[in-house]
Parts: sequence; C-alpha cells; structure tokens
Amino acid sequence: MKEKTRIASGQGFWGDWLEAPIHQVTKGPIDYLVMDYLAEVTMSILQKQKKRDPNLGYAKDLVTLMERILPIIVEKNIKVVTNGGGVNPIACRDAIFKVAQKLGIKGLKIGVVLGDDILDKIDEFVKLGVDFKNMDTGEPIDKIRDRITSANVYFGAFPVAEALKQGAQIVITGRVTDTGITLAPMIYEFGWNETDYDKLAAGIVAGHILECGAQATGGNFSYDWRSVPDMAHIGFPIAEAYPNGEIIITKHEGTGGLVTVQSVTEQLVYEIGDPTNYITPEVIADFTTIKLEQVGKDRVKVYGVKGRPPTKFYKVSMSYFEGYMAVGTLTYSWPDALEKAKKADEIIRTRLKDLGLEFDEIHTEFLGYNSCHGALAHPVPEPNEVVLRIAVRGKNYEAVDRFGREIPALILTGPPGVTGFGGGRPHPSEVIAYWPTLIPKELVKPEIIVEEL
Repeated sequence: MKEKTRIASGQGFWGDWLEAPIHQVTKGPIDYLVMDYLAEVTMSILQKQKKRDPNLGYAKDLVTLMERILPIIVEKNIKVVTNGGGVNPIACRDAIFKVAQKLGIKGLKIGVVLGDDILDKIDEFVKLGVDFKNMDTGEPIDKIRDRITSANVYFGAFPVAEALKQGAQIVITGRVTDTGITLAPMIYEFGWNETDYDKLAAGIVAGHILECGAQATGGNFSYDWRSVPDMAHIGFPIAEAYPNGEIIITKHEGTGGLVTVQSVTEQLVYEIGDPTNYITPEVIADFTTIKLEQVGKDRVKVYGVKGRPPTKFYKVSMSYFEGYMAVGTLTYSWPDALEKAKKADEIIRTRLKDLGLEFDEIHTEFLGYNSCHGALAHPVPEPNEVVLRIAVRGKNYEAVDRFGREIPALILTGPPGVTGFGGGRPHPSEVIAYWPTLIPKELVKPEIIVEEL
C-alpha cells in the first residue's frame, strides 16, 4: 500500500482551460490525472453525434489532449481516469490507441467502463416495474417517453477501480459520477472495501473538491477574488490522499491561484443539496462532519468525514426534446438607452401577439441593467448602453423562426440608437430538458474491458 497518492484535477467541465492538464502532468509530481467532461445535456448531444456516425459520441478534445500528454504520462507512469468516453467509450479508446500507434507507444493498457447507456432498454425496464418517475416532480415517464434522447445510469468508483486493478493506465468511462473518478484511485491504491463508509465518504468529498477544477484554487472566488495571485496561470487542485481517509488539498508550486480554507469551503458548498445526505453510488457522505485546517501555504487538510451505507438505487440522467428556442439581441446607446430597450421589447411583444404567435415562454433581459439580478436589480444612473436580449421557447418551429425574423426589423422600425445587432438573425435551436430518475442497482451492471495496444 502506498503511503499516499496524488490525484490531480485536469478539468472541471468540457470546455475548461485546455492548458490545465498539461500543467498538471509537467509542473510537479502526480500519480493520477482525473478529468470530468460530462454534463446532463452533454449526453444528449453525444447521443446525436453517435447516431449520425457510430464512430463518434465521445469528447473529441480528449483525443487531441492525449496526443500531447501520452508520452509524458507513459514516461512518468501517470494514470488517467476520465468520463470523456461519453456514450461511446470503445470508440474513444480506439481513437487513443491510434494516437499511441502514431507516437510509437507500445504496451499501453486502456480500460473502459460500459453499461451506463440504457436508452434502448427503457421499455424493457418499464415492463420489469421500473416507473422512472421524475425525482423532482413525481411525473410519470409516459409524459416524455416518445421524446427521450438519452438515458444514462450514474455508476460509481468501484468499476473504475477494477479497471485499474486489471492494469489499465488509462480508464475511459461513460456516465460515472464526477466524484467517482477521484475516489476510484483511492479504492485501488489503499484497498478500501464497500463498507469502509467513512473513508469512502472522505474520497467523495475530495472528488467534490476536485470536480470543478480551479474553482477550489481561487477561480470564481467570491470571498476575496482580488487576493487570488496570478489567475492567468492558475494552478488546478491536487488531492493528496492517505490510506486513513485524510486528504490534503494543494496545487503545484509556482502556479497561480491559492488553496485556503475559504477557497475549499466555497467549492464544498457548491451543488450539494442536503449537506447531511450527499448521495453517491458508494456511500452517503455527511458534509456537516467535514473538518478543514490550513496546514501550510496552499495546503488544506480535510478530515473527520463521516459516511453511511448507500441507497439501493442508481440515479439515471435522462434528457428529452422539449421544443425550440431562439435568442435575439439589440444594443441601444445613450441617451435614453434603457428606455429605448424597454420600448423595443414592448414593440416586439405587440407584433408577436398581432401575428397570433404563442410560446411557452418569452423572457427579456436588459444587459447592463438587470440581467444578473432581475427584479432585484438596484437602480443605476442612466447607462451608456443597454443590450436588449429577448428569447422565446415553444413547441412550434415556425413560430420560433418567425420570432427571429422580427428582431432585425427593429433596427429601422423601432427606437433610435441601435449600435449593435449581435449574431445576425436568430434561428431556432432545439431545447433539451432534464429528467432525473432512479433505477434499482440490481437491474444494471457495469462492464469492464481492459485491452493492451
């Protein structure tokens, strides 16, 4: 058993800073690089890509990244764990194998975790008695059954740990939990079992701290953002994990950002719901038991975490088609910028009503005045400019398209002072909605495949 293992966050979401994983594998010692690519709507996008081309459906940025870091991780024996496989982990693996061949790398072992994609099995599960009701509203799945575009089970860390046990240097998964990709190396390295609830909970807390990348090291820092040094070169967090479940959150020396009790706390309270019941496939973690201590510069100790047995269910993330939307913007200049923008909003709503067009929602914001705080916006002196942003959402494609055609007309048929027409005429885009639900664990089993180049 190792004395400790260093697990580095390479990115917090698909679209995060491209240089972060490069810095993590080059600027100091680490044992693992973990990267989170998936969000709920991402699965639907990837599913569409796979239907168009069976060789797609994964995060293509991952393959480009691997071309840059494969020689480094092989030389340093750094293991990589990522959910960038999306809805097609096998194709992602094969693409990385091709990169390895191109680079002349031999003996590379890649593991994949499959089985989370249940899109084609929904009816089968319904026949077995799974109701798939919406966790938030209690609505039955019949309401959206014919519009579902993706359905993925949130697996946990143990299948990933098994792939590591089988010798994989890179593990590519589908919809594994964000926290699971950090917990898995601890399970593998320290031999934690399924009833080590406090240790598993500690690993989950570490995963939660790492899952949003630099948000734990001073990015998006509300407490005192001006105090964050060299944010242009911000270091991403590293969890220095120990067999007893204690964690030190740190970052590479010489990088920007900071690691303080305040920066770690801000990430801990991000997207947690009930802090006493942070539910994951492995354990229920009690975030109210977490203790934090500054033990050095850019070093925060996380300890005392308590966990309880997990539930008998996996969470399932479903997405479904919910119509169309379009967003238009117009910029109005001083004088009377806000008054002009409000008049333009009134005009376009009147014209849409005159046309008999109906929408599920029409939403207006005035950027520079109330787009962040809405009705709570504090009155301000007359602004130099205001951007009118108006959006519609509805089931009728033609109605949404016609809305888009009404926006440019305001340039010469509305108030004066339009100085910007951003993005051209708005066009309809599909709206994908989220349906959270549950499935009994005994009905779905992850599949682990490890192959060597």
